Amino acid sequence: MQKSALLIAGLCCLLAACEDVEQKAGEKLLLARQALEAGRYDEAKTQIDSIKILYPKAFEARRAGIYLMQDIELAEQQKTLAWLDSLLQVRQQELDGFKDRFVLEKDTAYQQIGHYLAPSQVIEKNLHRSYLRFQADERGVMSLTSIYCGARNIHHTAVKVTAPDGTFAQTPVSKDSYETSDLGEQIEKADYKLGEDGDVIPFINQHKDQALRVTYLGDRTYSTTMTRADKQAAAEVYRLSQLLSSITQIKEDMDEANRKINFVRENMKKRKE
Repeated sequence: MQKSALLIAGLCCLLAACEDVEQKAGEKLLLARQALEAGRYDEAKTQIDSIKILYPKAFEARRAGIYLMQDIELAEQQKTLAWLDSLLQVRQQELDGFKDRFVLEKDTAYQQIGHYLAPSQVIEKNLHRSYLRFQADERGVMSLTSIYCGARNIHHTAVKVTAPDGTFAQTPVSKDSYETSDLGEQIEKADYKLGEDGDVIPFINQHKDQALRVTYLGDRTYSTTMTRADKQAAAEVYRLSQLLSSITQIKEDMDEANRKINFVRENMKKRKE
């Protein structure tokens, strides 16, 4: 009889302890809900995580916390998506007011992505001239092309741009270069993408108001001075590329947010079923 009484008393204590644990965990859960409603998502997640750490045996509260975490993730991604959408509209307005300064070269028969050029740098206006040409594709990827025209080949594969104070930037060897000839004129071209250009493009943009010397590096060297129009083209295409790449990144982030929203909603649907 005494043993039975002790067993019952023990069970009552255990039940009371369980109820106490669930109650304390429930308080954390309530704080998490309040934080969610206030838009404090990190705080809400912290409260839910603390339940697992402090009250590992509060199974009901932990289960409810898992469901609440899905609500938090959904609200968080929806807020992110709304912010990205508003930012996209701002960047798109900036682009619409700026891109008309450029020429879009795109042959829809074989090109999916066109390239923007400054009007002063279109091929038709620069025949028989050695210069640096700048372009940005519709995704914002910028590149420069070193063009050499002369009576003899120099077989250049890199260029160096020098400022009056002696500072300079130099491209690595081009990954994309070719040579041709036209009526005895030797024509060489080499391409360098922004980020793989030895910081030549940012250097030109930074020193656009100074006299810049361009040296073609190959079997022989050739030097010329950048014209004011070429430096202006570099600066404006650089700005355009930043806008276009920003828009591209925002769209990618929006796609990612939508994927996360769909994933969370699918899990919520399975939970209800």
